[in-house]
Amino acid sequence: MGTDAQGRDLLSTMIYGMRISITIGVFAVLLQALLGIVIGLVAGYFGGRLDSFFMRMADVQLSFSYLMVAIFISAVLQAAIGVGRFGEIAVPFLIIVIGLAQWPQYARTVRASVLAEKKKEYVEAARVAGFNAQRIMWRHILPNCMSPILVLSTIQVANAVMSEAALSFLGLGMPVTKPSLGSLINSGFEYIFSGSWWITLFPGVLLVILVLAVNLLGDFLRDVLNPKLYKA
Repeated sequence: MGTDAQGRDLLSTMIYGMRISITIGVFAVLLQALLGIVIGLVAGYFGGRLDSFFMRMADVQLSFSYLMVAIFISAVLQAAIGVGRFGEIAVPFLIIVIGLAQWPQYARTVRASVLAEKKKEYVEAARVAGFNAQRIMWRHILPNCMSPILVLSTIQVANAVMSEAALSFLGLGMPVTKPSLGSLINSGFEYIFSGSWWITLFPGVLLVILVLAVNLLGDFLRDVLNPKLYKA
């Protein structure tokens, strides 16, 4: 596959960069899942004004383009601390930005599942047994909401990897010294018309394959975990 603009073996660099992209994607999804599950459980179980408050927060969050917010924060942070120091904190920065930007998807999914589950007999039995709300939410309702959460998580990992690639391609994510798939595409883009097309093409193809594989995994989990798709 040749070498990149810095003379590094492209195949080895792609494998290393894919590891960074997947790491950012997985941990960003864990962060947004933690926030979204807690907010969705509380909003769906208690309802009322608390539900309205959290859902309006989700609406406000969804009204902003998280990429624009991430671009603004990244540009300000790079100007404040310098590009060199930004490279040292690029991974946790991208995890936090992507994680905080996409929690409403989890909150809405969990809330919808909780609204359906809390009316069932096992929840009423738990209330009659004297269990508190915290135990009912985490020990009884949440395990029965895991199927849509698992399916959503696979899709969100793919979205997070694409978000990292977009930010890195714009020069506001991973630096060239810590290559991800996005930064590799960015580093070779200026050479694409000068004969060194492989620097951008191969990482781009690998990114497409990675996102496609994660999305196919999500479709597989959706089919397996949805009993309505199977005929008696």
